[in-house]
Amino acid sequence: MNAIADYNIVFSGLKRGSHKFTFRIDDKFFGIFGYGEMNNADFNVDLQFVKFQNFMELHFDIEGHTDLICDVSNEEYTENIRTGLDLVIKFGEKYNDDHEEILVLPYDAFEINVAQYIYEAIVLALPLKRIHPGVRDGSLQTETLDLLHKYRIRKPEGHDPRWDSLNELKKNNHGTS
Repeated sequence: MNAIADYNIVFSGLKRGSHKFTFRIDDKFFGIFGYGEMNNADFNVDLQFVKFQNFMELHFDIEGHTDLICDVSNEEYTENIRTGLDLVIKFGEKYNDDHEEILVLPYDAFEINVAQYIYEAIVLALPLKRIHPGVRDGSLQTETLDLLHKYRIRKPEGHDPRWDSLNELKKNNHGTS
């Protein structure tokens, strides 16, 4: 059985109006895409699918958590994620996904696979810099953090005379154009 097919929505038989679909996302889902930066992923996806005569609207509401590796301490921690995605589906001569929130399907299309949209929404919601909450509040004690603190370059406190002439130049030219 094709795991990606579990995310197909056959819309040709749906009546006009609102329809609800739910998906459970775990590590196996991310394995389909070869994405291995998360562990113990557990997400719920509620998809509101609204069918009109000539187009469709999809609203994804995604909530859950996953374990990530901290960029500073290399310790694993749990990151809570809540995100959403809106997508409009129109019909045209050929498939076109050039626009971020508009998808054009060929007139003869009868289903859509939403796995890629769920994947992208979750991955894009992950923080760029992954920092363990214990690093932020100072409660995490690890050998790695101890070494980082030991070898941290400290800025000298007080006045640095090397910058005096540059600061004087800035003051004199501040009002001049």
